[in-house]
Amino acid sequence: MTTAKAIRFARTGGPEVLEYVDVEVGDPGPGEARVRNHAIGVNFIDTYFRSGLYPLDLPNGLGQEAAGVVEAVGEGVTHVRPGDRVAYAARPNGAYSQLRVMPADILVHLPDAISFETGAAMILQGLTVQYLLKQTYAVQPGETILFHAAAGGVGLIACQWARALGVNLIGTVGSNEKAALAKQRGAAHVINYRDEDVVQRVLEITNGEKVPVVYDSVGKDMFTRSLDCLRPRGLMVSFGNSSGPVPPFSLNELSARGSLYITRPTLQAYAATRAQREAMAADLFDVVASGKVSIDIHQRFPLADAAQAHIALEGRRTTGKTILLP
Repeated sequence: MTTAKAIRFARTGGPEVLEYVDVEVGDPGPGEARVRNHAIGVNFIDTYFRSGLYPLDLPNGLGQEAAGVVEAVGEGVTHVRPGDRVAYAARPNGAYSQLRVMPADILVHLPDAISFETGAAMILQGLTVQYLLKQTYAVQPGETILFHAAAGGVGLIACQWARALGVNLIGTVGSNEKAALAKQRGAAHVINYRDEDVVQRVLEITNGEKVPVVYDSVGKDMFTRSLDCLRPRGLMVSFGNSSGPVPPFSLNELSARGSLYITRPTLQAYAATRAQREAMAADLFDVVASGKVSIDIHQRFPLADAAQAHIALEGRRTTGKTILLP
């Protein structure tokens, strides 16, 4: 057994429930690997588990995304070996740690050209953008789409990747500073939802046609406006709840707006197999290596200060990616 530091929580609630503790880390069993994390990604989904919105057995760890080095592998593990640089973005939770034993199947090789910090900052959000833009709704050159929270970690990757695909992305943000950042990273148009009417601006930008798809990670506060921005038979992609979960609604809301579609995708469903994960990761690594997408790490916290990272994230005081350093 080796002692390592990790974040644990025994009850749900605010950031104050997170504890920085010593944990015992053993050898990997069959199908497992022991990984020493060099950088850890912080994502909004972490706050959902911490708050209890997404249930977990307690006590438990937190975090689904990190990059590091394999220290040991268990029986039957052949696709990675000790010394390999890896990244991962999947359950089980527990990435907020210096060292962990985890399922080896979710590990992907991290190219030497990509640093641990960049790997940890991009793997979950980058894979999310990959499936959103290329699978949930396969965007086409010349299309105009609407993407909420365009200056966040997912949003800034989406701005750049959409531009690389020849797509006109309309991004919504909550401040002029965030508007400038999203525009710099490739958004064709930016709407500050605090000062502007989102639906009216989308109508103006699209000459009244509206958009074929809306990508909404905000949830409750944007849901109705998102539906109102869709053209008939458009697709509403609800992939997050940063303002709270979407309340129950009547399916008649979809028919009244022109037979709309709606989906609630998750990374787990799109990267359910190792072959799927590796193909998606290869696509992500290629677009980053090409320089068409750069990863914005704007906040770094020591692992011990994970609670402070959550306070900043939930207070909407962050842009780009937030990482923890063990």
